[in-house]
Amino acid sequence: MKYALIENNIVKIISYKPVEGWEEVADTVFADMVKKSDGTFDDSDEAKAQKLQSTQDATDRENKKASAKQKLQDLGLTVDEIKEAFGI
Repeated sequence: MKYALIENNIVKIISYKPVEGWEEVADTVFADMVKKSDGTFDDSDEAKAQKLQSTQDATDRENKKASAKQKLQDLGLTVDEIKEAFGI
């Protein structure tokens, strides 16, 4: 179990040692999570937005790699040449 300092229903700090006045929470609770009215915890809107942006950024990078690889193939390079020269 963990212990959390919760202010305004937001987890501010996590400790693995008991701290007086802090709330005992599950191991799945992390800093910046929001304590909901039913006592469960969820990511804040900001954390959800950051996760979504990170996922989108990764997807964009993969799409750009695929596009670049296809353009190089269209120019006549083989898949082996592209891998050797560019690592894609």
